[in-house]
Amino acid sequence: MHVGHPEPPLRNHNVSIQPLPRSFFARSPRRVARELLGKVLVRTGDGHTPRLTARIVEVEAYLGEQDPASHAYPGPTSRNAVMFGPAGYAYVYFIYGNHYCLNVSCEREGRAGAVLFRALEPLTGVEEMARARGIAISHPRDLHQRDLVKLTSGPGRLGEAFGVTRARDNGCDLTLPASGLWIGADGYRVRVIRVTPRIGITKAAEKRLRYFISDNPFVSGRKTL
Repeated sequence: MHVGHPEPPLRNHNVSIQPLPRSFFARSPRRVARELLGKVLVRTGDGHTPRLTARIVEVEAYLGEQDPASHAYPGPTSRNAVMFGPAGYAYVYFIYGNHYCLNVSCEREGRAGAVLFRALEPLTGVEEMARARGIAISHPRDLHQRDLVKLTSGPGRLGEAFGVTRARDNGCDLTLPASGLWIGADGYRVRVIRVTPRIGITKAAEKRLRYFISDNPFVSGRKTL
């Protein structure tokens, strides 16, 4: 499914970013997922590392206790507690023994829902992202698009590029810049959205809950279906 015209490549980012309010996230994961496309994930610098920003270009919705693929499907546990709390908080989990995956909680408090971040397009802080991913560069110009794609295309890669860990970020308020990791809007408008079944899972894999910006080179996995 898609609407509109192909998306142009993203360029330099020099505009202000406004944090998204909690009300943005306190809705169905389907709506939140679609409207997160084009927004910006920000890691605030601490004076020693640069601020990282990247455009959200691919996400998946998870529907809580009604969704067999959701971590909330068994009901509330100590592991998934963030998903049942207020909307707009980071839910981080560890997968395959070496990757942290970032999600944002949705729905009203007490009702689980989440959106998984699957791919980002780097905007600023590319050198720091490359170092975090173990990609050696001497200058940002050394990174061609094929290298940039490796930085943040896929949930594990983007988590590593942004230094996401469960200890550091699980439960982080993604509506507050003071939290260090947050989501904002910069006025960018997405013109084409594609919707496909989710990927990389076995349960409820047929549900069309994966959303991505059409023709964006940073999208992970298959681009059609």
